[in-house]
Amino acid sequence: MSDGGVTIQPGEESLKRIFPTLSQKLDLRRQLGTIQTDLDKIEERIRFQVQEFDPGIWGYVSYALDSNGKRIRPALVLLAAHASSQVTPAHLDLAVVVELIHLATLIHDDIMDGASKRRGKPTAFAKWGAELSVLLGDCLFCHALKLSSNFSDPALGRKIAEAANEVCSGEILQTQRRFDLTLSIPDYIKIISMKTGALFRVSTELAAMLNGCRPDEVTALRNYGDYLGIAYQIYDDCLDLVGTEGATGKTVGTDLAKGKLTLPLLHILGQASDAERARLHTIILHGTEESRTELLAQVIERGGLKNAVRRIQSYLDQAIASLQVLPKSSFRDTLEGIPRAVAEHVSALG
Repeated sequence: MSDGGVTIQPGEESLKRIFPTLSQKLDLRRQLGTIQTDLDKIEERIRFQVQEFDPGIWGYVSYALDSNGKRIRPALVLLAAHASSQVTPAHLDLAVVVELIHLATLIHDDIMDGASKRRGKPTAFAKWGAELSVLLGDCLFCHALKLSSNFSDPALGRKIAEAANEVCSGEILQTQRRFDLTLSIPDYIKIISMKTGALFRVSTELAAMLNGCRPDEVTALRNYGDYLGIAYQIYDDCLDLVGTEGATGKTVGTDLAKGKLTLPLLHILGQASDAERARLHTIILHGTEESRTELLAQVIERGGLKNAVRRIQSYLDQAIASLQVLPKSSFRDTLEGIPRAVAEHVSALG
């Protein structure tokens, strides 16, 4: 284990930020508190990265890194490391790398979406425009890949590069297929597995690899991250139907307005008659804000949201089942508890 111990008082605000839906689960909050010292170290290491850039761009990089992000992926690195053996300094480096890649993707997402705010503060795009923000995101990507080249096992660096490539490819596919009425549910799952699942997956898989785990344990943690990441993204997409601007950071219905076809809507399209599908296509392609709002209400009324909730719960169940090869421990309990708590929260949606 690293020099950070495991008998630590939890930093409650930090933990709420990581897993806000889980913060009410007292047992999980206590167990997540055992990684607080290492989370603090990761935070320090992320901020230290500013000094690795040219002084002329320190201000931009500092703003990007001081995102008050949820740090879900670093937390998963730590939990997977503890559950498979121990946390080492290399795990802290891995956590920093995956978070830098994630932050880079957020900068690019905000440019593509024209977003002015993220988590209550102006985006890099809003402050400095698209040209500088694109380059800032590129810098963070490149820096993360440079850091990943320091791992003693070159296979880790390759897997991180592959995951970064997969995230970007998923974003391209999602952008390419906006307003694409031929998009199928398998296509949608593939895209979110790439754009969201990839970093969840590499966080847990490489944590096990750094501990020299057996191949079945590495596979188990890889699958856990993949299933949890897919479930997380479907849930986030569902919030576009039933969330609030304060909770999600965006106006309800934004995905549909931008032509992003998510699982609840795809389910309804798949169930519709030819005539009904033609009507829905017209709304998706040419509808007014009022007609899109009515369509979202129909998606809920006709079971699109309930179907998505069932799928989320199925992925969460698979995430839990994948951990059975790991030795029993409080950290495995925590990894299992995360999807259970998310499932309980998701069940309230539909």
